[in-house]
Amino acid sequence: MSADPWDALREHTQARIGLGRAGAGMPTRRHLELVAAHATARDAVHTPLDVAALATRLRTLDIGDPLPVASAAPDRATYLLRPDLGRELAAGTVLPSVGADIGVTLCDGLSAMALHTHGVELAREIIAALPGWTFAAPVIATQARVALGDEIGSRLGVGTMLVLIGERPGLSVADSLGVYLTHHPRPGRTDAERNCVSNIRPPHGLGYRHAARVVAALVAGARRLGASGVALKDTGPAGALDPSGSSHAERLATYPLDQSRGAHATPNTAE
Repeated sequence: MSADPWDALREHTQARIGLGRAGAGMPTRRHLELVAAHATARDAVHTPLDVAALATRLRTLDIGDPLPVASAAPDRATYLLRPDLGRELAAGTVLPSVGADIGVTLCDGLSAMALHTHGVELAREIIAALPGWTFAAPVIATQARVALGDEIGSRLGVGTMLVLIGERPGLSVADSLGVYLTHHPRPGRTDAERNCVSNIRPPHGLGYRHAARVVAALVAGARRLGASGVALKDTGPAGALDPSGSSHAERLATYPLDQSRGAHATPNTAE
């Protein structure tokens, strides 16, 4: 039997390519792979975050005892049907005002699996990439959307908020993590005022250190500019955003978001 000519291409992508056909449908093997991928994506969306286990691992970062919070969405079903509630803190939530340079909120988003798999090690690399900056104690947020970080950051009194969040699963990827950066966070910030580093999931996506370098460059750039989002869009030559010199691939990994979800918006958002 001759080799499948698509095999060489499949070595370089997780996309579903060259599926073939059997009559008017897919071959049985490819159909079963699709069903399994769909089940994995559903599991990623519905599996709850183990907050206690994540908090234990976060304590190894030595930036303070993790602070668990929840959004105004009381359960997963409501969270999926009411995105607006996922952007608000639950009534009665109390957070200390610490006035640090940077806040880090780890959100389950649409894939707690992604946060559990990548969140702590990514946060560790981000802290290492920003020596000399002060960090607030990490916050763990459940039933959370990206904009929940604005209210959290405002209450903490941080200069820049980093939201690490599980991105929407697809039929090829169920554990992709994103980082959303908002300078001077406060309720009412729009997507146009954030930057995103997406598809963090080694070994198939961005590595932790690579992503942390991009985040550090954005934090420094936002501090110099006094703003994040479309104003911080990197259109200059290589290294313009990162004084230490960022590669073309690193610049492509950053996506200023716009409200219309246009070409610069990450396609795998948890917003």
